[in-house]
Amino acid sequence: MEEPLALHPVKLYVYDLSKGMARRLSPLMLGKQLDGIWHTSIIVHKDEFFYGSGGISSCAPGGTLLGPPDTVVDLGNTEVTEEIFLEYLSSLGESVFRGESYNLFEHNCNTFSNEVAQFLTGKKIPSYITDLPSEVLATPFGQALRPLLDSIQIQPPGGSTFSRHNGQS
Repeated sequence: MEEPLALHPVKLYVYDLSKGMARRLSPLMLGKQLDGIWHTSIIVHKDEFFYGSGGISSCAPGGTLLGPPDTVVDLGNTEVTEEIFLEYLSSLGESVFRGESYNLFEHNCNTFSNEVAQFLTGKKIPSYITDLPSEVLATPFGQALRPLLDSIQIQPPGGSTFSRHNGQS
């Protein structure tokens, strides 16, 4: 008789990079309410994994300088083992999610979290997070700021760049 596969919890950590400023200033600047400027990461196998201009990074949950998350979303469970997951991350880090591929609006931490969440659980992350860039760019102020914002590279401090050769570096 086969042994049942172990289930591993998968969580999404959501951080507001604006620390509440988006909620207060967005109506004046954009003409619409934004609740935050979201950075997300995936928590699985006792580590936090995220993507920024330095590539894929990891740390202990809540271990970046962003501190504790503003919200934790339970994405369910996965049967994907740690070994398979780390191989998957390694392949992503060498292809789709290299540091130089980072783009604030089109290929960011939330794109990464969404991709990884679907791999692990078959579920997407909440649309209020993934829709934020198009909401901002749909405003005249967002369009005016796009050239400046396109040049911004975000790498939350406090994590270690992921490397498959030794698990995490």
